[in-house]
Amino acid sequence: MITSLRRMVTCHWSARRIGRYLDNDPMAPVTPSEVKRLDDHLAACERCARVIKEHRALHYALSRWSQQQLLDEAALARLHATLDTITAGGAR
Repeated sequence: MITSLRRMVTCHWSARRIGRYLDNDPMAPVTPSEVKRLDDHLAACERCARVIKEHRALHYALSRWSQQQLLDEAALARLHATLDTITAGGAR
């Protein structure tokens, strides 16, 4: 019972710091002792480790999405014109 309660409190403590831990925000730093405690908990708690993994996957997906470049409008117009020519030629 005590072990379960201790784990629940530690998970709660960790959950409140995971965002700051991952963001490494200088305005809301995680102290070295908190990092050590959180790392120790993540090594032992599969559920919290999964939360970290999901946060990192989401961060990666969002960062990739924001880096996508929009297609050049002139290139898109040329592509449409080429496709129109090909499909018009094939329809005859």
